[in-house]
Formats: sequence, structure tokens, C-alpha cells
Amino acid sequence: MSINASIIAAEYIKQCSRSDPQLKTCLIDALHHLRPYLSVGIPEIELPSVEPFRMDELTLSLTGGTNGYKVQLRELFVRGASNYTVENIKLGSPFEAIVRMPALILDAHYSSSGVLIILPASGNGTFHARFDDVTAVVKGTVSTRVKDGKTYLNVDNLDVVLDVKKVRMGVHKIFNNNRILKSLYTIWINFLSFCSRGNEPVPPREWAGGVKGDGTSAEKEVIHV
Repeated sequence: MSINASIIAAEYIKQCSRSDPQLKTCLIDALHHLRPYLSVGIPEIELPSVEPFRMDELTLSLTGGTNGYKVQLRELFVRGASNYTVENIKLGSPFEAIVRMPALILDAHYSSSGVLIILPASGNGTFHARFDDVTAVVKGTVSTRVKDGKTYLNVDNLDVVLDVKKVRMGVHKIFNNNRILKSLYTIWINFLSFCSRGNEPVPPREWAGGVKGDGTSAEKEVIHV
């Protein structure tokens, strides 16, 4: 990522001086000033809107081995990323920032393959998730370069670690209403929830999926972590 230094006079850039004794506060204010521009995009630097933020594909390997269970999320849309608050920032190389977001909402096309517990469990459907009270620790390094008489700022690398307080996930019509596979999926995903709570039992009302009162399979699995 490169940013031409000539854009620093733009209205979306709040300038800060290195000699400012309150430089950290100024930088945090500048990042907050940028929020409404990120939500709609900045055409002059070819920055698209981050609402929603779009990813073509995300692949997760949830179990190991030759027939490990894998999940692919395609056409993934993330909403809520521009509603952030920078709680702290540390200058230097690498720089570090702590960013909080009230919620991130994800929607995607879902497909899975591999063995789930004991049975082949390939399927596809739609995926929805809500992550509440998200804290991101962002670390990275930047550099500058001069090209054609213009100075550019480069983000050389970026590392993001997320801490999420509460998760709700749902998958819809993933196993063509195969009740056995859906039951195995429910057991497996609630075992992960059990582990994530430090071995605290998950109340039955918060179990994923399950069976409706009329004895038919629930159409949508939901997990609360």
C-alpha cells in the first residue's frame, strides 16, 4: 500500500507535528477524523468503501489430517469495521495500536469438506455471524520512498490479532437437512464452544442447532460463545 505525500492537505487528513508534545493524542484524533471517509470510500486515492468490507475467499482448516474438516467462506462481506475507536497507539518500528469495535457482522457463502467426527460432511449454504465487543491489536511497519519527485508512504507489513467477547454464528441449509450430519455438527461446534469457555458448560438454550418442539430439525444452527 502506497500513499502519495501530496494528499496530506486533503480534508480527510488531519495533520500532526512530530514536535507536538501531544503527538499520540493528535494521531488518535486524526484516525477518528478518518472514520466517515472510510465508510464511504475515498475515490481520489482509489480507496473503496469499507462498508461493507469485501473478501473474495477465506479458508479455515478446523481439523488436521488427510481428510481434515475444512470450511470455505466465499464472497465474504464484513460490516461495522469503520465504527472503530482507537484506544491506544505506540509509535516506532513496529508501530502498535489497540482498536475497539462494538460489533462486526459477517455474511458469506459457505462450503465445507472433509470428515466431521466420523462421517464425511461436505455441504454448502449461507453463513452469518456477529462478533460483539471486538478488540484488535494491530502491529506493522512503514517506510517511505521517492518516485518521480513525489514521496510515498508504504505499509510494509501488517499483523492483526482479534479478541472477541461474544460470538453468534449461523449456517443455513448446509447438509440438505440430513439430521444425522446436523446433529454431529451441533455436537462438534458446541464442543468448541465448551473449550472456548475454559471448560464451562454451555447452557442448552445456547446450543447450536438442535431440535424444534415438533421434533423436526432446526433449520439454522446458532452458537453463542
